[in-house]
Amino acid sequence: MKPVEISLKDKVALITGAAGGLGGAIARMFGAAGARVFLHDLFEDKLKDIAGAMQAEGIEAGYKASDITASGAPQALVDAAIGKMGRIDIVVNSAGINRPQKSEDVTEKNWDDIMNINLRAMFFVSQAAGKHMIERGGGGKIINLSSQAGAVALPLRAAYCSSKGGVNQLTRTLALEWAKHRIVVNAVAPTFVETPFTAQMFQDEEFKKYVLASIPLGRMVTSEEIANAALFLASDLANMITGHILAVDGGWTIQ
Repeated sequence: MKPVEISLKDKVALITGAAGGLGGAIARMFGAAGARVFLHDLFEDKLKDIAGAMQAEGIEAGYKASDITASGAPQALVDAAIGKMGRIDIVVNSAGINRPQKSEDVTEKNWDDIMNINLRAMFFVSQAAGKHMIERGGGGKIINLSSQAGAVALPLRAAYCSSKGGVNQLTRTLALEWAKHRIVVNAVAPTFVETPFTAQMFQDEEFKKYVLASIPLGRMVTSEEIANAALFLASDLANMITGHILAVDGGWTIQ
């Protein structure tokens, strides 16, 4: 038997939120696996740096900076990726925000911002890419970044938990509807990830104790571990997996 190798050679992957910790890790992982990548985020300077670093390693990379919540922006992003790369085989919807607030303090603006980025933009990017995949004969992979917060309640995160619950249902619905087109749709649902943002949150020692005590494996997940899960779902090893929410949570949600 030949050694098993996960390869995305010659596949084109569109990754939103690619300047963030998770999106960036996924972009680098996909590039290392042979994919041609098209990066999106709000910050053009960061995208330019990431794409330049990838190109220096021999990875084909393009990018477009935009506010993904703006009217028409998802379609414009997909059009730009197709224009640069010729097609899209894989979409990773990684763009997202989290603004912890007490439920009694959540403003309409913060609720709308979280829903618009985490769920609305995810749907319309998926819709635009899905149309492209269907029009060229079907086949493709869509991977959504969800969270354990889509399955369990977390304090101070009414809007965030609601948005990620919506991501899970959106993932299942698109998977069911587009199965006839051989488009598989899955989600990765991490626990708390080691990032500068969580490092700030964990200055609250009580909160840090609560989080670590809730993870049976006793630690947070790394960005690279999330990228590993996304790589598996994007690969041919996962061709018969669709509508699945892959928890990468150290066991939080099994309790």
